[in-house]
Amino acid sequence: MARQGKSFQVGDRTLSVTNLDKVLYPETGTTKADVIHYYLSVADVLIPQITHRPVTRKRWVDGVGTEKKPGEVFFRKDLEDSAPEWIPTGSVEHKSRTNTYPIADEPAALARFAQVAALELHTPQWRFGRNGQPRNPDRLVLDLDPGEGVGLAECAEVAFWCREILDDMGMATFPVTSGSKGIHLYAGLDGTYNSEQVSKVAHELAKALEADHPDEVISTMKRADRAGKVFLDWSQNSAAKTTVSPYSLRGRLTPMVAAPRTWEELEAKDLRQLAYEEVLERVDQGINPISDLGADRLDTYRSMRDASKTAEPVPAQRPSGGDKDQPSFVIQEHHASSLHWDFRLEYAGVLVSWAVPKGVPLKKNVNRLAVQTEDHPLEYGTFEGTIAKGEYGAGEVSIWDTGTYEREKWRDGKEVIATLHGRDDGGLGGVPRRFALIRTKGMGDDSWLMQLMKDQPDDHANPEPEETLSVADLPGPMLCSVGKPADVTLGKKDGETWAFEMKWDGYRVIAGVGKNTVVLSSRNGKDLTDLFPQACELTELIDDEAVLDGELVALDEQGRPDFSLLQAVLKGDDEVSEDAELRYMVFDILRLGDRSLTKETYEERRKILAEHLAEGENVVVPPNYTGNLAAATKASSQLGLEGVVAKRMDSTYLPGKRASAWLKLKTRQHQEVIVIGVREGKGSRSGSIGSLLVAVPDESGELRYAGRVGTGFTDSQLADIETTLRRIERKTPPIDDVPAEDSSDAWWVTPKLVAEVALAGHTRHGRVRQAAWRGLRQDKDIKDVRWEV
Repeated sequence: MARQGKSFQVGDRTLSVTNLDKVLYPETGTTKADVIHYYLSVADVLIPQITHRPVTRKRWVDGVGTEKKPGEVFFRKDLEDSAPEWIPTGSVEHKSRTNTYPIADEPAALARFAQVAALELHTPQWRFGRNGQPRNPDRLVLDLDPGEGVGLAECAEVAFWCREILDDMGMATFPVTSGSKGIHLYAGLDGTYNSEQVSKVAHELAKALEADHPDEVISTMKRADRAGKVFLDWSQNSAAKTTVSPYSLRGRLTPMVAAPRTWEELEAKDLRQLAYEEVLERVDQGINPISDLGADRLDTYRSMRDASKTAEPVPAQRPSGGDKDQPSFVIQEHHASSLHWDFRLEYAGVLVSWAVPKGVPLKKNVNRLAVQTEDHPLEYGTFEGTIAKGEYGAGEVSIWDTGTYEREKWRDGKEVIATLHGRDDGGLGGVPRRFALIRTKGMGDDSWLMQLMKDQPDDHANPEPEETLSVADLPGPMLCSVGKPADVTLGKKDGETWAFEMKWDGYRVIAGVGKNTVVLSSRNGKDLTDLFPQACELTELIDDEAVLDGELVALDEQGRPDFSLLQAVLKGDDEVSEDAELRYMVFDILRLGDRSLTKETYEERRKILAEHLAEGENVVVPPNYTGNLAAATKASSQLGLEGVVAKRMDSTYLPGKRASAWLKLKTRQHQEVIVIGVREGKGSRSGSIGSLLVAVPDESGELRYAGRVGTGFTDSQLADIETTLRRIERKTPPIDDVPAEDSSDAWWVTPKLVAEVALAGHTRHGRVRQAAWRGLRQDKDIKDVRWEV
């Protein structure tokens, strides 16, 4: 902002100002110049919250005054006649009049508001659409207002209760300390519902919390009843109501701010409202906890394109919403460096986009990889033509199909279900098609699965028989015995030949492959199909129906199997690395078509597997090492695995049985144990788990105490484990040989959960040595646990 007499240059705008040294906050000496400086400094984070919204200003022409003599204040809706012509406006019809509000979409408009001492900026929860009419709200707001005798700490407690409910509704929540007394909570909406519907939902949420916490929360408007409680004001979701904007100053005695905060900050014991200097410092440091609410979804799109060089539409203004009654879709055939199809759905004013390399699936139960790309402008829905060489996405673009769609489910970043209605001559065949897109962890950044769903709108006219393949149809896997290298090398003297496979660090999985579907079974018969939907690609990789045996693993950033990572991915842990990838390592085939292969030799089965199963994006056929134990052991060590599995070349497959023809040869010591109790934590783990007490059955099957496991846990694992164990807590120890020093501060659980630990061996008394936690083994039964080290 460069000064030129009484005019200032703000971007491309020239702004006239007066009385810059006028004090607007007497208690702190904060001047009009300070206020202008504040609003220009926070413009980049404030404007996304208010752009395209009508701005009601709260003005203190002579300042906020003092406690004894407050300054005069009034609300201003219409844009002042003296305002510059370049400030855009929007009109709203009320019962008795029409108001013309200013719209703030650039920093100069904020500076103008400050020039006329409009300290507080208030906006509704909706924006103007492209046609100048109010759209449905794009956010829900809850105002947590403390009654007499209640403070900010109590508001924070209620905020966390609200967050739990909104999380269950699939809505991310953003807290804002109001700059006055309480807390505002914002949650983004997709524009599907009108203000009346949103208000009803907010009201029901408030009433539910009041019913659950009657001594702490009240949802009714009567002020006399609010003492000692937090008033959960849901009414600001009305189309006629406004809320002070995030990052707005407040007209208090001191210049406080409606400041976006993190949830970690709300947990702090010294939580307080923030002054404008503190907010300036946070913004300067790049702290903007509300950035994902109201962000310009086309920023990435614009950054990747030069409007002067590409034929694609590159709108200058941020999106303001589309037609939510009948949102549009377009599927474009894109001949770029590689042919793919761009699948785009209108949502929140943009076209949310995926690239589908193999094309949109038109058969049921066929999964296709769909890679989410940057959001595109709505104008892209009619784009066909050539993207010039050298530009991003260079190549030919044509419309494969387009039309409208019905939005059945939309969980941002997780799941979309929609029914598309294309053109009669379009690629979808002129019939409605119901698709699902699912974001599955472990597939890599931005990778989704796309599927034509089983239940289609026209199924009643053309019913398609469904396959009845289930986990119950699958055999149990053949199990290994524990062995030593000498068992293999000595056997060779008798003419035995062996193959060596990696002992993969994952879940043993039997896969049943039908014509159009795949089902997955764990070692103990649990259905794992929903945990790894990527396995559906097996229907395209094998040339007949089949039953396969293999291991499901998670690969870390170095491409190495990681058992703890696998558990986190399958659990859906949000903290797990997005680089984690799941792979199904197929090492055996039990049936092909109508032919059972269990009586065939291992050598023959491996040949059949190689001939009939191709590798895919998520399915791998790992090599085996024939005749060279040393080479296999070295490869296992390089991958960080616990050893190899030796398999006799002439061995048949024995479903569900343990046999000496398959031997586990361990180079790292892992042991399955059964959790029987918990010792309370101390020090940094006070109030949590200190260690787990475990047991292992002896040779007769009787459960015997095996010691403690106190290391190898992450904080999130400890919390999850405690939640799981509390569900099976019991009053007495399940076994009678736990030493007094270990049982004195323990609580007990029913012995039904199998876990795996790494250890340095065990004592002659059957106690684990230096045991470290690896994870629960829900794929294994307690009856299968025995000492292996």
